[in-house]
Amino acid sequence: MNKKTALVTTFVSLSSLAVSSVALATAAVCPPGQICNPLSSNTFGELLTTSILPAVSAAVASIAVLMLVISGILFLISAGDPQKLQTAKTALTYAIIGLAVALAAELILELIKKVLGI
Repeated sequence: MNKKTALVTTFVSLSSLAVSSVALATAAVCPPGQICNPLSSNTFGELLTTSILPAVSAAVASIAVLMLVISGILFLISAGDPQKLQTAKTALTYAIIGLAVALAAELILELIKKVLGI
């Protein structure tokens, strides 16, 4: 297995572990003999804001931070080659945009809810 495959596998494993631990921590305890709502929310909007958005936002932020590190490594190994330097700059730009979107996701969702009157 090459280094890239090992890095991606490790990242995916750690990300899924983080998401599953958040899901288990927020799971509702159901009394014996009753069937409980496994989603622990009554509306789609509530599900979106309490479960889906934090998990997706955390995953995107994790990937963006990983891409920041990778773009830094690309800058280091470019050795003055204009093509490699441009690739590193592009990776850095997209990583910063991804991190900004992940950090602003909740704000964007609240803005949409306010505009739609939800």
